[in-house]
Amino acid sequence: MLSSSRRVTVSLPNRSYDVVIGAGILEQVGELLRQVGLNRPVAVVTDERVERIYGVKLIGALAASGFSTSLHIVSGGEPAKSFATAEAVCESLARAGVDRSSLILALGGGVIGDLAGFVASIFARGVPYVQVPTTVMAQVDSSVGGKTAINLTAGKNLVGSFHQPALVVVDTDTLSTLGARERNEGFAEIVKYGVIADPSLLHEIRSATAQPLIGIIERCVQIKADIVAADEREESGKRALLNFGHTIGHAIESAAGYGKLLHGEAISLGMRAASWLSTRYAALPIEDHQRLINLLKELSLPVVLSGEITTAAVMERVFTDKKFHRGQIRFVLTSKFGSAFVSEKITRADLESAVESLRESIM
Repeated sequence: MLSSSRRVTVSLPNRSYDVVIGAGILEQVGELLRQVGLNRPVAVVTDERVERIYGVKLIGALAASGFSTSLHIVSGGEPAKSFATAEAVCESLARAGVDRSSLILALGGGVIGDLAGFVASIFARGVPYVQVPTTVMAQVDSSVGGKTAINLTAGKNLVGSFHQPALVVVDTDTLSTLGARERNEGFAEIVKYGVIADPSLLHEIRSATAQPLIGIIERCVQIKADIVAADEREESGKRALLNFGHTIGHAIESAAGYGKLLHGEAISLGMRAASWLSTRYAALPIEDHQRLINLLKELSLPVVLSGEITTAAVMERVFTDKKFHRGQIRFVLTSKFGSAFVSEKITRADLESAVESLRESIM
């Protein structure tokens, strides 16, 4: 019998799926798979650290539910999102006899989710996959929505596909094994949701740093589910709102060298820059801009760009961003917390100024 859990449905034509959120539900993955008709051999893709902590528990739970499994382990960290690693996983899957009658299960953070989802979209011309995210970042954001990707030297997530998971299982107990830095980086995405959709999250995240996050996770997932349902492939512009802070943030992450800054740390810097631009082009009150910076600092997220990362290097990567359309800058701004919009009025000079604004220290 399943323990108490919460469900958010991502409603899409012909392929809706549930995000199941609860404490201690990792051992119930097999039953959850059967509930949605995924009675298939399971290929678990994970990284070395997560496998050491949760591999035996997950494989044992699947075996107890009658599933045959294979295990495919990669090195952790952002550098794993590469063609070389994707190829290695595909070779490992082939050797294990994985085929279209199987499913891939991504166990880990956002890197594993992106990588395993990408592999699932191309292996055997596409197999179903399930997300079991184990970080704040992945649980509130990256495991939902079907964007999969690997990185190029030129920029982050430049090769990928839209491949929706068949199920997402969020066990909030897995967050207990995160280090402080890995936990804090996930708060950046929660702040993003507060800025673009639900400003009450900006208040609640303060107390949630020492309390269970289950309610906040559910609300972030619901916001993303609604946006994805309205604009799955980012065609109307609504899904682009999820990119608040990401255009400059991704460029900083790439310019720093993958793995030097965690994703959420780079997004924190990107949100400060986006907020700065919002005070100039969207009438965001300067008091709100400062309030956002103070919150990011309180969450132990960076707000000052290291001098080791040059503006030129950031700008070079900004213009390889996949969110640009025919070279047109499409930048997400906010005029008040709780709403956002896409502007096409931001210039290259504006972006350079925004990056430079990140050099200013904050008291």
